[in-house]
Amino acid sequence: MASHVTYNSCLTDLIRTRRTVTAAVGEEAGFRCQLLQSKDVVQVTWHKVLPDREETLASYTTRYGQKVNHAFKDKVGFTDAGLQSSSIFIRNVTEEDEGCYLCLFNADPEGALTGRTCLQVYELHEPVLHVRESGSEETVVSCSATGRPAPTVTLTVLRDNVHFPGNSSVSVNNTNGTVTVTSTAVLTLLHHMDTEVRCAVRVLSAPQKEEVRMIPAEVKQSAEGFHEDSGSEIKRFTIITTLSVVLPFCFVAAAVITVLLIRRHMNRSFLTLTHHLSHLIW
Repeated sequence: MASHVTYNSCLTDLIRTRRTVTAAVGEEAGFRCQLLQSKDVVQVTWHKVLPDREETLASYTTRYGQKVNHAFKDKVGFTDAGLQSSSIFIRNVTEEDEGCYLCLFNADPEGALTGRTCLQVYELHEPVLHVRESGSEETVVSCSATGRPAPTVTLTVLRDNVHFPGNSSVSVNNTNGTVTVTSTAVLTLLHHMDTEVRCAVRVLSAPQKEEVRMIPAEVKQSAEGFHEDSGSEIKRFTIITTLSVVLPFCFVAAAVITVLLIRRHMNRSFLTLTHHLSHLIW
């Protein structure tokens, strides 16, 4: 993936380069230097600035072509190798790659013409949006994001086309160097109207990440577990309870009546048969 570049171009008399390049952990970062005037360059080299020295990453000459320091052969590569402009990339960026880098154009007779670019490495996880009830009329909306450096979390709630920004923010420093920021808003009467909740997070100049959730104007649970809007659920519960009591009674009554009718029919048949037999005997 391409790195996200802040175009605060550093324009010296002879070299154009980017002052700052930002890249997420695991992404690819790119650096470019370009001479603004044609010079008799014999070699271009790239270095990383360390606290006590400059470490050579790669070089290019017409005679020997592209050369990458053996220690960085799986980490660094050229995207443009030339004597008037040069570009390199760093694969799979980590926190250790953060720092400043130099491009040196070794020209005759000027000597080394130097450009400087600094890499900022960031980490930003997807935002996590929570909506929970805090009472019969209150709803707590919160959004959390974890990153390095501390992310900016913007929580907005849209109701009736009016924005309500998050009203509190808390930061927690994690042991791995990241920071978790949580923005929270407490809303009332949320269940009476459709509500859009939007959480936007970002670090440095990197692209913004968002999560959006639409909370419909639906029945809201009270502390007792019943719905509060129109009592329809209570009516439904009452009807179901009534039917569960009445229906078994009706079934029993129907069974008793059926048995009585059968017995009555059997008694009549018996009396008729007895009457016929008595006529035959006499």
